Amino acid sequence: MKHLTLVLFLANLFNQHVPTVTVHVEAAVDGFITTRGVHFLLDGNPYYANGFNAYWLMYVASDPSQRPKASAAFRDAASHGLTVARTWAFSDGGYRPLQYAPGSYNEQMFKGLDFVIAEARKYRIKLILSLSNNYDSFGGKKQYVNWARSQGQYLTSDDDFFKNPVVKGYYKNHVTTVLNRYNSFTGIHYKDDPTIMAWELMNEPRCTSDSSGRTIQAWIIEMASHVKSIDRNHLVEAGLEGFYGQSTPEKKKLNPSLDIGTDFIANNLIPAIDFATVHSYPDQWLSSSNDEDQLSFLNNWFNAHIQDAQSVLRKPILFTEFGKSCKDPGFDTSKRDQSFNFVYYKIYSSAKRGGPAGGGLFWQLLSEGMDSFRDGYEIVLSESSSTANIIARQAHKLVKIRRIFMRRHIGN
Repeated sequence: MKHLTLVLFLANLFNQHVPTVTVHVEAAVDGFITTRGVHFLLDGNPYYANGFNAYWLMYVASDPSQRPKASAAFRDAASHGLTVARTWAFSDGGYRPLQYAPGSYNEQMFKGLDFVIAEARKYRIKLILSLSNNYDSFGGKKQYVNWARSQGQYLTSDDDFFKNPVVKGYYKNHVTTVLNRYNSFTGIHYKDDPTIMAWELMNEPRCTSDSSGRTIQAWIIEMASHVKSIDRNHLVEAGLEGFYGQSTPEKKKLNPSLDIGTDFIANNLIPAIDFATVHSYPDQWLSSSNDEDQLSFLNNWFNAHIQDAQSVLRKPILFTEFGKSCKDPGFDTSKRDQSFNFVYYKIYSSAKRGGPAGGGLFWQLLSEGMDSFRDGYEIVLSESSSTANIIARQAHKLVKIRRIFMRRHIGN
């Protein structure tokens, strides 16, 4: 506990000596993000992602009258030094879908995604585009399974998404369609657009019916290879939360009490997976624990994954979801700020010593006037000055690290 107290002290100190700034980041959009060893690179120089989630971008931008909300999100993000956005490139069946049925697409929704990519390019923000969902929000694997059932496939579980050849064919077709999409705003095919940093196979894949991890492992191998067969420009990641599995049973004690059929080590060792991802929600996973215990979990969670990315995976790692809900009992803004400081300190400490932590993306950014999208984790930068300042300071620090490594590279 003394160690955790020291880490908290350093995390708070970490953000006390940088003035409030509006950050203009040097991220160019004319180069593809690549990897070398445990680092992301842009134009041959180390690249760090200070980012955000905004799953709603395509959905909102599909209505031309609502596009200013997407533009405002990118504008506000860029002014605070945010360089990467993660968002959905799927909406399967249901209300305002991207995909009405397998292979049948809603052009208006696709134009919304076109607009999102064009706006990200305008504001020099890279995108991570997720291609499907584990959950039934916006359709997800349940919708794919239901589509196959309607064609006579006998499927007993939503987890058949990962095994049934017909369902896998539907998914591959969606991947092919999205990657080959011609952007009506930029005139660039998605697979050729360096605005996109990476493709994510699925948001938080889970297969609870197979705790061995073999089902998810086989699916990731197959689908990552499919993406690479179409697009050799972009990075690919699996969308994992970071839970340890059967390949490292001694590390399963680090997991919250969840057994979801994924394996952080085995899944990310797949050659076609370019970098590891981790999500961090101790307020959900350990909801009955106090703040100190949740921060202790967070400390161990980050330490273990950063170390494994360095020593075992030998790939970069991105913390693609983290946050603190204002719906938590006893919440006040200082608790969220403490959580953000903690996460950012862990990322910065790794980056400063040349480690594998390539950045973090908080959940979630909203523009003003989006009350119906509030889920407790929302950050409206104009309403959250203390948190917004912490975000901008992290951007400032990561830019400084990038400049240091660039000078060393030039000097060599």
